[in-house]
Amino acid sequence: MSKRDIFIGGAWPYANYYLHVGHLAALLPGDILAKYFRGKGDNVIYVSGSDCHGTPITERARKDGVTPDNIATFYHNEFKKTFDKLGFEYDEYSTTMTEYHKNYVMEQFKKILNNGYLYEKDELQDYCENCQTFLSDREIEGTCPHCGGKSTGDQCEICGDSLDSSEVLNKHCKKCYSETTMKTNKHLYFKLPVFKDKLQKLINDNKTTWRKNALGEAQKYIDMGLVDRAATRQLDWGVPVPVEGYEDKRIYVWIEAVLGYLSVGQEVSDKRGIDFDRFMNKDNPNLKTYYVHGKDNIPFHTTIYPALLLALDNDYRLPDYIVSSAYVNLNQEKMSKSKGNLITANELLDMFDSDTLRFYFAFKGPETNDMNCSIDDIIQTHNKFLVGMLGNFVNRNLSFINKKFDGVIQEAEVDPTIIELTQKNLKLIEDYFEKAEIRNAVSQIMEYVNCANKYYDSKQPWIQVKENITEFNNTTYTCTYMIANAANMIAPILPNASLKIKKMLGLPKFKWEEEKIKGDYKIDNLQIIYNKLDEIKTDSVEISNNKEKGKSR
Repeated sequence: MSKRDIFIGGAWPYANYYLHVGHLAALLPGDILAKYFRGKGDNVIYVSGSDCHGTPITERARKDGVTPDNIATFYHNEFKKTFDKLGFEYDEYSTTMTEYHKNYVMEQFKKILNNGYLYEKDELQDYCENCQTFLSDREIEGTCPHCGGKSTGDQCEICGDSLDSSEVLNKHCKKCYSETTMKTNKHLYFKLPVFKDKLQKLINDNKTTWRKNALGEAQKYIDMGLVDRAATRQLDWGVPVPVEGYEDKRIYVWIEAVLGYLSVGQEVSDKRGIDFDRFMNKDNPNLKTYYVHGKDNIPFHTTIYPALLLALDNDYRLPDYIVSSAYVNLNQEKMSKSKGNLITANELLDMFDSDTLRFYFAFKGPETNDMNCSIDDIIQTHNKFLVGMLGNFVNRNLSFINKKFDGVIQEAEVDPTIIELTQKNLKLIEDYFEKAEIRNAVSQIMEYVNCANKYYDSKQPWIQVKENITEFNNTTYTCTYMIANAANMIAPILPNASLKIKKMLGLPKFKWEEEKIKGDYKIDNLQIIYNKLDEIKTDSVEISNNKEKGKSR
């Protein structure tokens, strides 16, 4: 089988707060898929980055008395540290602030304009006479027309209702508190509705490859009625609009952030000497594309991004697999930064090993429905599966050999029924990974480990060693074969445990294939794979509150 071209795009987290467990659960499948496909020997381009532009960051910077790039750079660096700790291996984790990205997006914006999918429109917009500037939604304060509470131009801070700035009462400028006026401003708009039929066909053609929530949300978005979308915004923080007369505006983040997949993909390809246009071509028979993100990003990946690809007319492949997660609740409650019911990925990493977290969110992740996360459940899952099943099988086999035979595993016969079982499981797990069904893949791996434990118990090697050394050696060698193959199966999920097992047995680097062992093996530096975790009282764990560690000043 020839090498395939695999493109994996992980959603770009917004750089104004730390990564939380929802990010972890939603983005983890991308890294798992990248590790799997690399193990298959395919040509993988796995990219993501930090979304650093837009009004929330400018507003945060204004409150903190710093510049927007200071906020964005701080959190971008924090994201990189967190992803490193979690074992993510992006080919490139970039940022929308790079010159490469800005130049790429400006070129693509001009192409969309020249292709006839952008047009100019005059509209009334809030204006501050004192500041001599048009105001974005987030730069306006006023009164909510629904509850009478304090609101910005796009959302009430009290009742949470989404608003249009035209609805807000008693509007004034956040910067100087002057009353706003309405003044005509010009913007460029993207003709999204012209792609309705092609987007509907895209949904219809991907009933088996997009997750159900993606299909449902995409269809709902189209059925609500597609409308032209503003492509420019009145800001001074972002990617410049490469059109004369728009020097005071920036490209709207909904365009430039999703184009980051292409800008960073192109950048990686440049470094590798790959023809990215050919790699991403819709007619490339070897290409598979995966886009990994959370539920709130579904419309951008199923509607906006495909429409931009069509508008560019580059003949790029539209998304093959939409790997969209549902939401993560914390202790049965919806997470909210404002309510203090939020736990960051860093806080979990302070409590747990990265393998523990990777396994938990891969095994119980919100693939089809919202999941409930709790510290107790993470501990119980670790102890039951990583210690009680995987660690138990590996350690009791190798510890016995280490104690009785000085760590030497003598070559013997591998049970043919176990070879057949292993090959069957490898194929099942492979099929699940190919379809991005991570939970099913992990469940199948644990079913294999469960069979391995049952096999060990049924053979009773502690009795065989006394009564029939040949049968003992066959059992031990068969179990070693299962350990070696389990190390390959778990590698995309549990890279640390896989590496630890391989080092102990002197096994080759991870490849997604059957590990056919031969010869004697000498256990090197026997280690416990996982230790049991003590229960932690949930109420003793400090969940993120409104104070932040490491201010970005």
